[in-house]
Amino acid sequence: MEEFLVEITTTVPEGTGQEEVDRRRAAEAVRAGELAASGHLARLWRPVGELRSIGVWRAADEEELHANVLGTLPLRPWMTLTVTPLQPHPNDPGTK
Repeated sequence: MEEFLVEITTTVPEGTGQEEVDRRRAAEAVRAGELAASGHLARLWRPVGELRSIGVWRAADEEELHANVLGTLPLRPWMTLTVTPLQPHPNDPGTK
């Protein structure tokens, strides 16, 4: 599987009820757990003081990442994504 750095900003549409927001966030947590268990979500961080996330995601290719991984997130319609394909670095201490 290839790895991708994905920056996610979620913006709740104006006028959306709190019940809908809570329902989607709960479903998002469940789906993230499923994607982690299947190896698609490797790591996820939230920068201090910011309402966005940065994660390392895995998929066969970028098409699969968008269609079958990120596209299955309940909050996806409210997300803005920046996807950066990653490749191993020869000096990565994790590979030695």
